Amino acid sequence: MSKVQNILIFIFLILLDFGNIAKGIASPRENSETEFFVQLNKEIPSLMSLYKIPGAIVAVIKNGKVAFTNAYGYANVETGRRMSTSDICRVESISKSVTAWGVMKLVEQGKIDLDTPVVEYLKTWEFPKSNFSTTRITTRHLLNHTSGLSLGTIGVRYVPTEQMPSLKESLTQNALSNCEPGLRFEYSNVGYHLLELLIEEVTGMSFSQYMEQEVLLPLGMKHSSFEWRSSFANSIPNGYDFLSNPIVPYVYPEKASGGLFSTVDDIAKFVCAGMMNSENIGNVLNQKSILQLHASSVNRLGFYGLAFDSYGFGHFLEDLPNGKLAVAHGGQGTGWMTHFHAIPETGDAIVILTNSQRSWPFFAKVLTRWVQYAGYERVGMSIIYTSEKILWVALGLLILLILWLAIQVGFGISQSFRNFAPFSKREYKNRIVLTLLLLLISTIYIWAVSQDYIFFTSIFPRIASLLVYVTPALALSLLILVLFPKTTR
Repeated sequence: MSKVQNILIFIFLILLDFGNIAKGIASPRENSETEFFVQLNKEIPSLMSLYKIPGAIVAVIKNGKVAFTNAYGYANVETGRRMSTSDICRVESISKSVTAWGVMKLVEQGKIDLDTPVVEYLKTWEFPKSNFSTTRITTRHLLNHTSGLSLGTIGVRYVPTEQMPSLKESLTQNALSNCEPGLRFEYSNVGYHLLELLIEEVTGMSFSQYMEQEVLLPLGMKHSSFEWRSSFANSIPNGYDFLSNPIVPYVYPEKASGGLFSTVDDIAKFVCAGMMNSENIGNVLNQKSILQLHASSVNRLGFYGLAFDSYGFGHFLEDLPNGKLAVAHGGQGTGWMTHFHAIPETGDAIVILTNSQRSWPFFAKVLTRWVQYAGYERVGMSIIYTSEKILWVALGLLILLILWLAIQVGFGISQSFRNFAPFSKREYKNRIVLTLLLLLISTIYIWAVSQDYIFFTSIFPRIASLLVYVTPALALSLLILVLFPKTTR
């Protein structure tokens, strides 16, 4: 076996076990509750350091009650302020799960019917012109993301005291359909913004006031609000984007899809309220409504189907290996990422809030650790953890290829096997293929670095950071091959 083959096998084996080498998640084992919490306190800071996450707050729920909470890292890197479990956080799209409770409260009261077109409730706003049947969109379509409405504009944020568009102005601009309602799952912030208006039209109250009165306070979420409060200014951490730039507190013009401010304890109370043994059943929703929130409503989720089996109302759903149902939702904004995962039948759950846009692999590893403690093999989001290891192998092989090309070309030029002849007809077929590959790689690279946000960078931040340097190196290697063809002998 050649030395090159030996090196390749060695690197493959190292990278295959990269997760454990990099203080990832240990293999499944029986752990007592205390041991698990001690292990979390060891592993979470290591993972945060690995993925450059400034701060995190975690709550673990056992038997429907909070058993553990802790804060790690920094709320403000610049001032050195530490993260605290009492910090007010942007929970982003976890807001959708909470909003769904507010909608189902109105369904229970008979004020909204799930299958009545929402236009029958909207008296002060009309859909913009569309090629699709927006008049057929129902509350059910909005709750389970099958309305056909687009995702909407993302990344637009405002200083809390700044003047911003109204909800109706935002909907007029963004409530655009991509297909007929009910046709397919298409994750839509706009759909939840429409639910926000629906609540206001039906109740005659502001969305924030209704949600506080009917959902947040009855669940004991006293430190949560869909409305910015001046008191938040001293207790909300900075966010940090993919490049670790600080993001000061901000708000959106719309609230229902991602506007909730909350603490980890309050989100844990919300998650506990959805457990089958919850003491809060009936305070907001009866058990039938909660089961409806957690019932599969659409099961072809596209990209999301890699981690989840279906979607209910405001909740992603996952069938665990032993037949138990897990419900979950995450959130991502500029500088913030959040997630909760719960098993309502057993009362097990975890809540993770971070002030970083580099958190998906961190979530995957902590979730894997938690689900093993809860007695299960894995959760769907473990695919991020597995995929990351595979991508490390691929990246390692790509680096080896670049090094091999550099050695071959350098040796060829030094030995006069290759010379500068860009217009030579030597190896012209191979050079045409290489040129096309070079143009493709260069185009993708230029497009990628010009984007404010790419989903891949959030899922695999460390790999994306290296690709910034590896991709130009590959392009340069191909360019040299094209410009320096082999000489004929």
